[in-house]
This record gives sequence, C-alpha cells and structure tokens, in this order.
Amino acid sequence: MLGLVPSSSYLFYRRLAAARTLSAATPLSVKMARSALDEVTDSGAFDRSPSTFRSFVSRDSSAPFPAVAGRYHLYVSYACPWASRCLAYLKLKGLDSAIGFTSVKPIFGRTKESDDHLGWVFPATRDEEPGAEPDPFNGAKTVRELYEIASTKYTGKPTVPLLWDKQLKTVVNNESSEIIRMLNTEFNEIAENPGLDLNPAHLQASIDEINDLVYDAINNGVYKCGFAKKQGPYDEAVTNLYNALDKCEEILSKQRYMCGNQLTEADVRLFVTLIRFDEVYAVHFKCNKKLIREYPNLFNYTKDIYQIPGMSSTVNMEHIRKHYYGSHPFINPYGIIPAGPSIDYNAPHDREKLFL
Repeated sequence: MLGLVPSSSYLFYRRLAAARTLSAATPLSVKMARSALDEVTDSGAFDRSPSTFRSFVSRDSSAPFPAVAGRYHLYVSYACPWASRCLAYLKLKGLDSAIGFTSVKPIFGRTKESDDHLGWVFPATRDEEPGAEPDPFNGAKTVRELYEIASTKYTGKPTVPLLWDKQLKTVVNNESSEIIRMLNTEFNEIAENPGLDLNPAHLQASIDEINDLVYDAINNGVYKCGFAKKQGPYDEAVTNLYNALDKCEEILSKQRYMCGNQLTEADVRLFVTLIRFDEVYAVHFKCNKKLIREYPNLFNYTKDIYQIPGMSSTVNMEHIRKHYYGSHPFINPYGIIPAGPSIDYNAPHDREKLFL
C-alpha cells in the first residue's frame, strides 16, 4: 500500500533536526541565529529570551535618539502579538504619518544560505503577499539582515517589533513593552492624538499589576502551552493561563476596562492575545479548555476594543492564521490551516451600556 507523501515543510524539519544532531557533535564555524526552538529548557518548558536592543527615543532634542518625525521606522508582523501592540499604539496615538511601518510575510522562511535558521522574511515585491511589503530602506530580504546591519556579530533571536533609526541605520529597540511607552509619551509633539495617555500616572500601579498577571500567564502563557515538550510544563502553563483568564473575566464583570473605565496600556497588551485565542491558540497551542467566546465579559471586551477606531486595521487574521499554522512544523507538520471559526468582531457588544 502506498504511504502518505510528507510535505516539503515536514521534510525540511526532519533535515533540520538531523543537522542539529550533527552540529551537536561537530561544532560549526557559523553560529545560527536563535529561534523559539532554542528557548525550550531541558525540563520541556518554554523560556522566552529577553530582548537585546534597549535604547530609548526621547522628546529631548539633544538625546541620542530624539523624537523626530520621519526618522524612525517600525518593522512588524501582523501575525505577532508583540509587534501588533506597537502597531496599535501608532494608530491610537495618530503617529502613522510620523513613523512608517512595514510588515513582513506571515510564514517563516530561510534567513541565510549558510545555516538552517527560519524567521521573518520580506516579500520580493508588493504583490507577493497582501499586507506585506519589501524593506523600503535597506533592501534587506530578512529581519535577520537588519539586525546584522545594526551589529555584524549579532547571533541572537531576530524578532519583531523592531524600531529602526533610518539616519543611523541601527536598531533602537526591539522590546515591545518599551516601544509602546515611548510611543505613548515621547512623540506627543508630533502625534495627532497627543491627549491620549495610555499609562496615566494615577493608574500606573494598577497597570503594572495587571501587566504582570497578563504577561506571564496569558501573553506568554499561550506560548508556554504551545511550545511545551513535556506534559508537566504544559499542565502548569495551561492551569495558570485559565486561572488568569478567570481573573480577567471577574475584573471585567465590574468595569469596562482592566484598570477601570478608561482604556490603558493593560488593555492593548491583553487584547492582542485575546484576538488570536479562538482563531489560533485554542487549536495550535492546545489552549482548548475554554474559548474566549465562552467568557461573556472577555468576549464582549475583545469586540469593544476591536471596534475602537484604528484597532481593526492592526488585526490581519489571514496573516495570523498563516503564520502560526504554517511556521511551526514541529507542531503542525503538514501546515494545514483549520477552516474556522471566522468570528465577527464587529458584532454588537454591551460594554458601553454596562459601564457608562
């Protein structure tokens, strides 16, 4: 009887696994850039590496990186939740005319001929992938190339978001939590919506408390579930995930947003995971104990934020679905994209009526 023919992505990862086994015995002269596969510990748990470029843009005109219109560019992936929260800030603050952005293709590709690293790549033309564009300033074919322009010895994880200084041709910052705070305050003189403060002083303690809960158990928690290689770490991660979601559901039963009745940074950070949850994480990352649609407050809250002017443009569900199901053959070897659920986030919600 004829057997199934493995997909090209499946065969590639088989060869990649063999290459890594060989490289463990025979060190190579070329270091491979890190990926999520390198962030799973011996215990089988996923442990995300910290970001490495941590400079700051300042409203001070004498600073090394002053907040000047047209000087900076944001490289993102619509699929990536960390990048999408930066894109949300561009839209909410009205900074998209002062800071341009470019999105990569949704599915990982080879980033260099000399090794087997897979990562974010740019399309060759504007027509190749709707929503993605070639690098407009450096002619880079991959995000990895941008990091190597900034630092020729860089061997870390070439991630998005990436805030790029066009003048100095370097990475300013690749930590999304820091980029969004720069966008919130440092560009107000050139923002179209400078009055919006997503991290107001009187709510900062509450925002930081919610961020601590949401980042570890929810934002990163879904990845801990999906990338776990042993049952124990998965069980711990999924328990923490749903405990945190239950806590958020309880909070949102009493107020419109996570820190009261005012939209804050904490809401943007939570939203980017919720919008991907039922479409991707429930299946791909095995977060199927309960769907967001089964949480009345969380689901309506997600629709509420999605319907804020500008927010829906930061959500490209086609890119999201293509990326997760197509970029992790160690989880989904044949790259099959499930048919559903195709949720209508423009449907009515009750949040503004409950909390006037």
